[in-house]
Amino acid sequence: MAFYCNTCHMSFPTRSYLASHYNRYHRHPKPAHRPSKFRFHPRLDARPCNEHGEFLPPDTPPPPPDTDVDWQPFEDRPSFEFAELVFEKAQTSKSDINQLLKIWAAKAVLQGDSGEFYSDYDELVKTIDAITFGVAMWETFKVKYTGLITPQSPSWHHEEYIVHTRNIRTVLHNMARNPNFDGKWETRPYQEYFKGERRFSNVMSANWAFRQADKITENPETHGSMLIPVLLGADKTTVSVATGNTEFHPLYASPGNVTNEMRRAHRESVLPIAFLAIPKAPREEADTPEFRLFKKQVYHASIARILRPIEPFMTTPDVVLCADRHYRRAIYEIGPFIADYPEQVLLAGIVQNWCPKCLAHPDELDEPAAARFRQHTQHLRDTYDAVTLWDVFGVADGVTPFTHRFPRADIHELLTPDLLHQVIKGTFKDHLVTWVQQYIELVNTKQDAKRIMDDIDCKIAAVPAFPGLRRFPQGRNFKQWTGDDSKALMKVFVPAIVGHVPDRMIKAIVAFLEFCYLARRSSHTPSSLEQMEQALARFHDHREVFREEVCPDGFSLPRQHALVHYVRGIKLFGSPYGLCSSITESKHIHAVKKPWRRSSRFKALLQILETNVRMDKLAAARVHYGRRGMIKGDVLAAAYREIGVDLGSDSDDDDDAAADKFDGRIGDGGGQADVDDDDEDAEPLSVKMGSRAVYTQTVAELADEIGKPDLESTIRRFLYGQLYPDPDLPSEDVPIQECPQFTDKLSIFRSARATFYAPSELAGPGGMHSELIRSTPSWYQQYERRDTILVQNGDEDDLMGGLLAARVMRFVSLTHEEVTYPCALVQWFLPVGTMPDPVTGMWIVRPEQIGGRRTVGLIHLDTIVRSCHLIGVTGETHLPKDFHFSQSHSAFRAFYLNKYADYHFHELLS
Repeated sequence: MAFYCNTCHMSFPTRSYLASHYNRYHRHPKPAHRPSKFRFHPRLDARPCNEHGEFLPPDTPPPPPDTDVDWQPFEDRPSFEFAELVFEKAQTSKSDINQLLKIWAAKAVLQGDSGEFYSDYDELVKTIDAITFGVAMWETFKVKYTGLITPQSPSWHHEEYIVHTRNIRTVLHNMARNPNFDGKWETRPYQEYFKGERRFSNVMSANWAFRQADKITENPETHGSMLIPVLLGADKTTVSVATGNTEFHPLYASPGNVTNEMRRAHRESVLPIAFLAIPKAPREEADTPEFRLFKKQVYHASIARILRPIEPFMTTPDVVLCADRHYRRAIYEIGPFIADYPEQVLLAGIVQNWCPKCLAHPDELDEPAAARFRQHTQHLRDTYDAVTLWDVFGVADGVTPFTHRFPRADIHELLTPDLLHQVIKGTFKDHLVTWVQQYIELVNTKQDAKRIMDDIDCKIAAVPAFPGLRRFPQGRNFKQWTGDDSKALMKVFVPAIVGHVPDRMIKAIVAFLEFCYLARRSSHTPSSLEQMEQALARFHDHREVFREEVCPDGFSLPRQHALVHYVRGIKLFGSPYGLCSSITESKHIHAVKKPWRRSSRFKALLQILETNVRMDKLAAARVHYGRRGMIKGDVLAAAYREIGVDLGSDSDDDDDAAADKFDGRIGDGGGQADVDDDDEDAEPLSVKMGSRAVYTQTVAELADEIGKPDLESTIRRFLYGQLYPDPDLPSEDVPIQECPQFTDKLSIFRSARATFYAPSELAGPGGMHSELIRSTPSWYQQYERRDTILVQNGDEDDLMGGLLAARVMRFVSLTHEEVTYPCALVQWFLPVGTMPDPVTGMWIVRPEQIGGRRTVGLIHLDTIVRSCHLIGVTGETHLPKDFHFSQSHSAFRAFYLNKYADYHFHELLS
């Protein structure tokens, strides 16, 4: 069998040699990223000014940074880092902090040290409270019923409801000057063009920001200003069911200028600005229309009051200090609102089960309908009575959305797509997964249905390990589901149900997954948006099988209906990746749940607010000291330097420098972080083994261990190809006698680290993602783990994009003539057919075999792209109940190349 390189039309006897040849002569050492082109808004151009709002001459540099070393209110750096560690990071209890300080003091007494530290917990928090920079304190206001009150009035007429809030203008000022956002803060709306296509990524790159800028600049006084869209997010959260169903309703804010990657990483870019009141009433009063209306009115009136400090600056510029140390005149704008469906109903002032963005009737949500907008809703309220509004238009009379109090804001438009609740939890988990189970129970006997569901669970549990993939040891048969559980199930669900449900059901789920994975990308182009629309159309077509088999009443489901608004939402606000309620739910943990656990449970909200203030002060202190260069490197090394002892370079500094290599930025206005092609030192694609081998082995020992008698010849030909690269004379054609001798031992490694550009994942600076690829005989001293990888084996126009799957049997290192070659011994998996499987949409691969044994090849680590995920093809065959997932790679005859293993992998194989 011969293998051909389509670029230079050469043949090779094995895929290993073809992969090495392709890597040496045809594979780009770096991603070939073309530079993006930007069109910035011509009038809202964010010109620097002085603190009085007077524009500066062009190219005026910012003032130099303040470099004074002043640790006030802390005594020194160790005092600050100790406070930050025990109070913010470890969140140590008061009693434990007191005990730790006593132990510290006792050690000092025994050593005769007279140095002083914190005496107790109270002194520590007193020092934290003394921080004066970058903090917006909490204040309160009261909301109450203002109508006629009589002795017979319900109890809620007499109640006063307290809302805790911060001055949102102060919060936004603090965020704007945060040096963490330097280079990650978009000062003006822009349109980005990449490879000739418009690209939608961050909020400021999309249509809404550009259009709002056009409206703002109708007033000449606003020209030269900076737009600050205020993103909001609200969601109730329950912290304890056991102690009386304790719940809170935080309201979060984030400036739309911050890039999506920074918002997902938090980095103080999403902060709680208020805790909304949750009116309560006795049971006989709680279900009355009057009380329900009152709760909605309290909600909207409270948000309007919270946003009042920025209302004057929606028409008149406010002078704001930015992270680049320049002042700019800013115009605020109510921006996108992140909320799940119940919150959207409340925000839009509509009736439950109606769509907050269009006029589709609740019984016809699978049909297109005209969009809602502010002026139309107001016209309906002015024209029709309450009953007609409710029954015909789905509008709740008496509820005026808070956006009506501010210029240009339209709540129907501002509601964003919500991947977590509409797509992942809603359509996938609550609908599709449930319908599959209902179908199995309908067409089978009760006992057979249980047997099939057990087999599906067994197949899910048998999925091999994969970096970042959450496993299901018991399948999906557990009660408490989280968003992360649903995301993990999406990655492995399709292969598990093949053979148990009709192909059309699988195609419906596959089409939905395509839509979901496309929507989750960090940036979008007209091409990807067209693919989303096509995937949604296929989903709507194939899901009719569920109507025929399971859902005779149709698909009038608000969360599924919301999918039809996604493409328009992306064009308006950029990628939903940076505007998902998973961001606010994650913030609940740090802003509500952990502070609640630290409280005494008595008047817990006041203690939560106090903890949040101290957390924010410590975060502001770290930014303040970092801006002055006071917290570089390790605290111990810094202390030695202060007393005149130099320990050399700090590892933290080296790590920071390495991370900065991937921190590619565009000019004024920011944009999607990308790899800098001009940086010759950057390594945007790399696979590297550890610095130290586990053990060494002779060639004969390893050949016997892996069952490859010709290993020595393979190594010698590999070395010849490395030493004498010649596309006209492949090393396979050279007599073995002319190949270099290799008699040294091989160094064996357990893992290698792959680094690649994957902005849709939880990536680091510049969108770089890192993962470990493992090959070890004993994983946690329980079983063998040999991960699978993707190898670049040809051109992008070749089968499977020129990629091949392989299983790493050993990571080895060869040294010849003082040159070290990092390699991998791999088993190859070849694609079945020339197209992906028509049902699952995934490529099916089979192990390459000669004489009934799987073949083993030797490749250079440079040919490895990243890890991949293989799931065994089982069809209708039931797995043994004691089947262990560690056997998967060797037990099956064929495998699905799982394109849903993660978002980057899906993009790579699409």
